[in-house]
Amino acid sequence: MRLLFTLLLTFGCVTSYHSKATDKPLIALADFAKDVAYQNVKLSPKGDYISFIAKQDDKNALFILDASTFKLSHAVAFKANGQVGDYEWVNDERVVMEKQYLRGWSSQPRYKGELFGVNANGSKSKYLVGFKGERQVGSNLRKATPLEGISYILDPLHDDPKHMLIYHIPWTGTNEPTTKVYRVNVENGKRTLRARSPENMARFLTDHQGNVRGASASKDGISTQIYIRDEDGTTWKMLKLDGAFRTIELLTFDKSGEQVYIQASQKGEPEGIFKLELSSGKATKIYQDDTVSPKALWVSEYDKELYAIEVDNGYPTYIFPDEGSIKAKRLKNIIRVLQGNQVHLVSNTQDGKKSIFFASSDINAGQYFLYDSKTSQLQQLFSAREWLKPDLMSQTKSITFQSRDKLTIHGYLTLPVGSKDKDLPLVVMPHGGPHYTRDWWEFNPEVQMLASRGIAVLQVNFRGSGGYGDNFQAAGYQQWGGKIQHDIIDGVKYVVSQGYASKDNICIMGASFGGYSALQSAIVAPDMFKCAIGVVGIYDLPLMFEEGDIALRQSGTNYLTQVLGKDTSKLKAFSPSYNTMKLKAPVLIVHGGEDDRAPIEQAESLIKALKAAKHPHEYMLLDDEGHGFYKPKHRAQYYETVMAFLEEHMKL
Repeated sequence: MRLLFTLLLTFGCVTSYHSKATDKPLIALADFAKDVAYQNVKLSPKGDYISFIAKQDDKNALFILDASTFKLSHAVAFKANGQVGDYEWVNDERVVMEKQYLRGWSSQPRYKGELFGVNANGSKSKYLVGFKGERQVGSNLRKATPLEGISYILDPLHDDPKHMLIYHIPWTGTNEPTTKVYRVNVENGKRTLRARSPENMARFLTDHQGNVRGASASKDGISTQIYIRDEDGTTWKMLKLDGAFRTIELLTFDKSGEQVYIQASQKGEPEGIFKLELSSGKATKIYQDDTVSPKALWVSEYDKELYAIEVDNGYPTYIFPDEGSIKAKRLKNIIRVLQGNQVHLVSNTQDGKKSIFFASSDINAGQYFLYDSKTSQLQQLFSAREWLKPDLMSQTKSITFQSRDKLTIHGYLTLPVGSKDKDLPLVVMPHGGPHYTRDWWEFNPEVQMLASRGIAVLQVNFRGSGGYGDNFQAAGYQQWGGKIQHDIIDGVKYVVSQGYASKDNICIMGASFGGYSALQSAIVAPDMFKCAIGVVGIYDLPLMFEEGDIALRQSGTNYLTQVLGKDTSKLKAFSPSYNTMKLKAPVLIVHGGEDDRAPIEQAESLIKALKAAKHPHEYMLLDDEGHGFYKPKHRAQYYETVMAFLEEHMKL
């Protein structure tokens, strides 16, 4: 396989010094902090062009290549603080892209709902949708008039080269709006309203003809209702299902338009895939795993065929609903060729003859391949992080253990490459969320960074994690500071009992809810951890109802009430800010000054308590970062700070 195209970017190289544990070169921390070189790679509908997002002057730009020569056809780079966000090919020659803004006072990009169109050769550049637009008098929309709110492409309408459908969320302050669908001319931005949501903040589903037929919405922000549009195209009707479903998500219509695929659970078990008959509400099960919900559903971008179900019960596997599907057969063949990798079909030509696949694994940061069915050739296009060599990375293994109350818990253990896998220093890394999210078998730069320094890394999908069914997730509600932390601690005990880690050489670190867990676990089990690192974390649970973007909307308050409860005494008992006197481990707190999800008041609450308790701690504030660190130089500084702290408190 040969590299077909290399963008002229400068990458850092592997340093020349070596690790203590192995004879492998030690990779510079800054290399783990770098952005991916290529992302969002796509084929144009006829396959004449290959497009991707890459950095130019530290901003995301769109590059369009001639697929036959691999020469640059056009590049889009917005001026000043603008950068390219997501994009779609809306016809054979034209792309429509989001414009994001890098704010001077914050590193995190912000999307304000603006969509721009441009042809592959750079012609007919046009502002199509957004709050600026063109002002005019009268109701006849001849221009791209202002549209105040956030808009996303709902359906490129590949059979209609002149139009696309957009999903629009109006700006309404803290009130949850009625969402809308507009049909937009991709050349001039002229639009017509096609649908209004049956409930506030509904999401929409189109059928194979591009008609808005389905919607999902929640009145309380917790339970979901499904609506189907009547044949007249104006009236929504709540779908009554034959059987009780506790969770349900619309996926795609079948070719007849009379049935729709859904992902759903009936009794809180892991979700399955069902085919729902619209006339009767009868659901027929297609696939359901006993342990995990599907990770992803692979639906063709053109004919909207559901051709694969991806499941990760420790390691990725694929289920093919229709064994005769050409796309399913092709995916199976590519999986065999790229054995050992998780494979995703990311783009197709409209005739299906050419495809782009993305292959990655625990040690492979990701590679894009072009497959031509006419020649049966598979060629490598780009590497996401070419400077991180797989043979220098550490493998991640799936683990399962029993909690103290006999609940089966799953997780992952990464062991440093070249180590003896015995009595290793261990860093426990709880995931964020905690609900609706989980850890996966995948390439994780932060995990690999720690493993490159000889540290084993434990990730636990504790109760409350998503992906294992509603019952498993609900088991973590109002247990943030209790049973969730017990699962993490029991995971540590399991790893130690298996001989992988030394019980006297363990630290814990995490981001968001993981930052909360790092502090709370060190409070619950103060003798277990030599240090604790909280990153953009929540430390004061009562404060969640007062500060941050979750509490801005009623649905967010409903969510917090469900997962935390309203008992102030319990909230304080589960808050690190109120329990610093129980800590023994030295603490490092890292936070972003512009964090909306875990606002700076959370870090300040904990720092104040640590000072009052005279507890040893360090504080790193990145003023212009948000909930996570966007700039590579900031991530590199964060990694340097973390490693210095770990080296001070662990035996490495």
